[in-house]
Amino acid sequence: MKKEKIKRLKDAGWKTGTVQEFLELTDAENALIEVRVALFEAFQKIRKEQRLTQKQAAKLLKTSQSRISKMETGDPSVTLDLMIRSLVTLGANKKDFVRIFK
Repeated sequence: MKKEKIKRLKDAGWKTGTVQEFLELTDAENALIEVRVALFEAFQKIRKEQRLTQKQAAKLLKTSQSRISKMETGDPSVTLDLMIRSLVTLGANKKDFVRIFK
């Protein structure tokens, strides 16, 4: 949020803060969420760069299209292990993972 907008909100009596503060997350919980979001976004980006539909990616990963959708939308049932294995299957390498977490 822009500093100007934050100032206007504070002047109007509003309190501003981070999502971590609002949800009362620990640093570890916040870091885990950031890792998950980075992986979900990277998965969708790589799939689209390869011009794969969700259905095509599902076939390649031997899963369902609905599972691919869940992987891209951050469904909590999707494990980090599944995300990493799927990224590797789509061709992600060590350099890609370094970029994901930068």
